[in-house]
Amino acid sequence: MNASQRNYRVGLVRGPVVTIPRHPDAVDSPTKLLDWAASRGRKRPRAADLFCGAGGLSVGLSEAGYDVVLGVDNDRVALETYAGLHPGLVLCRDLSEREALDEVADLICKLDVEIVAGGPPCQPFSRAGKSKIRSLVQAGIRPEHDNRRDLWRAFLEVVLRARPRAVLLENVPDMAVTSDTAIVRTLVSELEAEGYAVHTALLRACDHGVPQLRNRFFLVALAKGIGFEWPDASGALATVKDAIIDLPPVEGGWRPVAGADGFLPYETPVEPSALVRRARDGLDAEDEHRIYDHITRPVRDDDRVIFESMDSTTRYSDVDESLRRYRADIFDDKYKRLDWDKPSRSITAHIARDGYWYIHPDQTRTLTVREAARLQTFPDRVRFAGPPSAAFRHIGNAVPPLLAEQVASSIREALRRSEPARASSTYLSGCITAWFEHKGDLGLPWLEAPTVWSALQAQLLLRGARSDAVKTAWPTLEKLDSPERTIESVDELRDLALLIGRARRVPQVLGAARWYVENPSDLDTIKTRTRAPRVTPQVAAIAALVDPVIESAPVVVNQGSLRVASRVLGLQVLQQRPGSDGRLAVTRLLAGPSAGRPDDSRTSMAAVLELAATLCKARDPLCSECPLNSKCAWYSSRSAQVQ
Repeated sequence: MNASQRNYRVGLVRGPVVTIPRHPDAVDSPTKLLDWAASRGRKRPRAADLFCGAGGLSVGLSEAGYDVVLGVDNDRVALETYAGLHPGLVLCRDLSEREALDEVADLICKLDVEIVAGGPPCQPFSRAGKSKIRSLVQAGIRPEHDNRRDLWRAFLEVVLRARPRAVLLENVPDMAVTSDTAIVRTLVSELEAEGYAVHTALLRACDHGVPQLRNRFFLVALAKGIGFEWPDASGALATVKDAIIDLPPVEGGWRPVAGADGFLPYETPVEPSALVRRARDGLDAEDEHRIYDHITRPVRDDDRVIFESMDSTTRYSDVDESLRRYRADIFDDKYKRLDWDKPSRSITAHIARDGYWYIHPDQTRTLTVREAARLQTFPDRVRFAGPPSAAFRHIGNAVPPLLAEQVASSIREALRRSEPARASSTYLSGCITAWFEHKGDLGLPWLEAPTVWSALQAQLLLRGARSDAVKTAWPTLEKLDSPERTIESVDELRDLALLIGRARRVPQVLGAARWYVENPSDLDTIKTRTRAPRVTPQVAAIAALVDPVIESAPVVVNQGSLRVASRVLGLQVLQQRPGSDGRLAVTRLLAGPSAGRPDDSRTSMAAVLELAATLCKARDPLCSECPLNSKCAWYSSRSAQVQ
């Protein structure tokens, strides 16, 4: 009998339910907020936090020197936590509703805030969230379109109406690096059209003192074209030990007798880590020797056996098969014991459902609420409203306050220095698009192929070929505009390939052609095109640039486009994989649609590839002919060295 057939009951332990008193300087209406703000003066610049949740981003803003006077969300329990932390007003509003959006935008205009910050709901963009939403749609539980996916538009509208000096947006990487990057390109173009200099980055929280492997997308926009430098990495990675080693041991399922007011005694270590000192800072005198919310779930008997058999390297597939309740081939990382000497895996809202990804490094239980908060860098003075499940969810959804503080501090420094930014995405895209449209003969002529198939077969045959071979072959390949026609002209194709020294590539072309003849619908989308042999995602993406059906062209990330992006933007390490900083960098060369311009990403993406192939070559680049040389960091550096 396996684990799923056994009856391993565990006692149900509820609560405690924590209630949070409001901040002493909290107000309860927009009118009172305006009066309070006027009486308070402007000792510190003001901030507003949209989609604020429990307030991780606002904690960081406050530590960086901002007065966060307004928090907006539609989660009442999260707002109870938020209202206990910050002065000013909290509004429970759904910003997908026009009336609520107008109210918030008008209020922020009257408050004259310096920065509008926020993190629109990330579930529609995150991979885990997409999977869950897809299953709910298939079950008929929710509609196919998730309105939360459009809340970034509400954020943008508030910003464009309020015109703050600074904008800070945070989200999961997938918001910025999906195949066509349309959302981030639109954000950038709309903000640039209003005079903002926009800066984007994927930041690893562990590079900035946060003890977890959490990657996040950040967008900073500064008015009047002001430049910005992202905070430097902190050096050595913070670890789980740095964050929670000082906390007393506790049994799974333990609850304090005093309920929500209960605590465990705490003794400060002789040599506390920097993270422990930060966590304990700001406590009231009576709480200096107390730990609140150090509670977690009860542990099932079978889970106890599994936990005790694990170390930090154990995968779920290594667990005794008789104890498994889940398929090991699908859930290979279902259980994870954390390593004292490494950062934690990313703390996400999933921790509210179960804690199997977060098993304590040496105790037989999953993480407590306080441990999860510590790994997110919340101070111990922050308590979370509601039951433990709500606390876990709000912690997992939050921006790590330490990371938020560092970005916000860099924003304040940039505003103080007021140095101009480098060229905008709109400018760079416009330059290379104009160059491409007037170039004449192309080094990669399949970027203007008559059909998707023409572009696919040209890449399979000619990728990496000399320019003379491309010029010889393209007139013939251009006419073979369907898989059927290529197969019919196989002798002509073989003769051509032999002439240009590409005979070994003919089987690849014919293999793909036969596949599409047998499976014609596979030519319809980028994803299905890759089902054909030898048609990689990159090949399919480049072919999509000539597909009239696709509204917004995909971002093509290959060695050529990465080379152009890294040189122009002055970046060092760029990765080619999906979801990487390389994709985001290439996106910065592609302007998105705005109120005054259509989406020309198809042409600008083709221009980047052509530039890489003909001018911005790996060896002997023709920088003097490049349309971007006046704004290229690499060219400027080389010119300075020559002088």
